[in-house]
Amino acid sequence: MQHPGEQTADSVPIHGGSVPGNPGVPAFTLKLPDPSPIPVVIAVPHAGRAYAKSLLDRMRHPAFSAPRLEDRYADLLGEAVTRETGAALLVAHAPRAMLDLNRASDDVDWEMLGGRPPDASAAPSGFGRRARSGLGLVPRRLPGLGELWKRRLDHGELNERIASIHQPYHRALADTMAAIRDRWGAALLIDLHSMPPLSARSPGEAAPEFVIGDRFGASCDGGVVASAFSVFAESARRVSHNRPYAGGYVLERHASRHEGLHCIQLEIDRTCYLDSRMAEPGPGFAATVELVVGLVRRLAVDVADMGRTSDRGRWRAAAE
Repeated sequence: MQHPGEQTADSVPIHGGSVPGNPGVPAFTLKLPDPSPIPVVIAVPHAGRAYAKSLLDRMRHPAFSAPRLEDRYADLLGEAVTRETGAALLVAHAPRAMLDLNRASDDVDWEMLGGRPPDASAAPSGFGRRARSGLGLVPRRLPGLGELWKRRLDHGELNERIASIHQPYHRALADTMAAIRDRWGAALLIDLHSMPPLSARSPGEAAPEFVIGDRFGASCDGGVVASAFSVFAESARRVSHNRPYAGGYVLERHASRHEGLHCIQLEIDRTCYLDSRMAEPGPGFAATVELVVGLVRRLAVDVADMGRTSDRGRWRAAAE
């Protein structure tokens, strides 16, 4: 079995899905080296900037609300890290304003569509907590701004977004995780996000710069999570565990520890890598990339070791 990082491999970008209203623009791009040099996938679901004019025209305050929904330039972090590590990379181009890939396809506020679909028996019995808060599959409102849209969405538009963005993205992610797991015996997804600066929990205490979410232990091996915390501690960086972000639909859907599929969500304070306006890469960008590169390399070793000692890994070793 190959050791993590022992060999680099070229990857040809694979484009998938489509962005409604933006002809020729894919919903996502996947870069998957073959063979994969490490058992890690980095996914960036919220940095999409492929805004269709028809979408912006329907927004009440697009210049303000659209960027607030983005994980601004988290895709640039992911691209820089994968160049250094050889991790697979899945980047969404479809903007979160159009569809949130970290929500279930039925986490819908049906009031946005004027009610449930005509075939009520095929509709979900209710929508989830995120939809009720205004940040469901299609975001409806933002704190301090209110309603995002000038008019309601229709059912056909929602179905088109699900079919062209949500379904192919999650199919590509599942297939990529399975392919890497089958090669290494285990695979790790780092679902990469950025966050606005957090508030300190108590006076005199510095706020976390990073948050690691593992759905309170459900989505990732505890040893891998402990290694992640060690990396941040060695760099004297402040990190929180599952507070306030424990991981969402991506982790719920794609993690399966007993099948060797491990997932964590990594939130990065935008002040770590953006400029003072939170608009462009800033002076901390290179240092943030270096830190995440170290994290990926450390966790890749842990996951590869875990894969070798698993039943799946022992089966592969015998077959080779």
